[in-house]
Amino acid sequence: MPTLFDSEPDPAFAPAMQFALAHESPWPRDIRAHIEAGFFEPPPDNAIIGPVASRGAPNGLILRGGRLVARWGDTRQVDMTFSVAKSYLALLAGLALGDGLIPDLDAPVRALVDDGGFEGPQNAGITWRHLLTNTSEWEGTLFGKSDIIDRGRNLTVEGQGRKGVPRPLHRPGEYWEYNDVRVNRLSLALLRVFGRPLPEVFAERIMQPIGASGDWRWHGYETSWVEIGGRRMQSVSGGGHWGGGVFIHAEDQARIGQLTLQDGVWEGRRLLPAGWVAQCATACALNPHYGLLWWLNTGRTRWPSASARSWCFSGAGGNVTWVEPEADIVAVLRWVDQTRLDGFMAATLAALQQR
Repeated sequence: MPTLFDSEPDPAFAPAMQFALAHESPWPRDIRAHIEAGFFEPPPDNAIIGPVASRGAPNGLILRGGRLVARWGDTRQVDMTFSVAKSYLALLAGLALGDGLIPDLDAPVRALVDDGGFEGPQNAGITWRHLLTNTSEWEGTLFGKSDIIDRGRNLTVEGQGRKGVPRPLHRPGEYWEYNDVRVNRLSLALLRVFGRPLPEVFAERIMQPIGASGDWRWHGYETSWVEIGGRRMQSVSGGGHWGGGVFIHAEDQARIGQLTLQDGVWEGRRLLPAGWVAQCATACALNPHYGLLWWLNTGRTRWPSASARSWCFSGAGGNVTWVEPEADIVAVLRWVDQTRLDGFMAATLAALQQR
């Protein structure tokens, strides 16, 4: 799709573009200072152990039918994405399943990963599906960060609510909680089954085939180096909570979103296993708004203006990829006030009535 961003913008989408620009993220530009000030949690748990970069200005774009209809700001500005990386881990998990490296999402992870992380009464029964749906209740410390740090995390009051308080753990699969340590445990497990750095796999199997740039990068932590098969590799993080994660620009993100809209097929070539997009977009039993590390709109109760089939890859600070299958739309928003996302969706879909 070499002309993905070469189309002329459609004036009908100008109100949506203007809406995004009028609702910038409240996050300061100095992200390091923001984290160190205790936005996610107070010291010492907020210690940064991976790369961090100050953010740029708001930017974004809208694709309709795989062609550009709106663009604002510098869409080649490489920035942190925070938890958008979680949704990309789901794509890698799909590749592992399709390759037969993971035969069954409902099998215990310990059957394939023997590194001490899935032993004992709490962790032995954790499956790949538990990790992919944030229902694992994994217990432990990974790369210097305890799972307790994110226990009690409530995304609706991120930066304000109290978390990090020990609580009794449930059996795997019986409790939903957004926990970065547990997602990082998934990332390490995927690294072990692939036996290769995940950014290498992501580049070879997804980014290069869809024509992405070479500007993106995916970091882990200074503490997340492991040796596999005699090779020293860095396990990457599923967010930027303590630094690290995916640094990328809006145009590359739009390509990834378009790939999922097209059910994992790009220019006639299947990149993701058949049915994997549908699995990621199916709500888990404990959270109707969460699939396999994708945010969903079940019952149109999260974003009333969008369809119930839409999904988002979302990261702190207002980094969003919105995929709307019913309107053939992919939109990427960088540094938007995420509480106003539904208004942007409404403005975007209203543009279709004017065409």
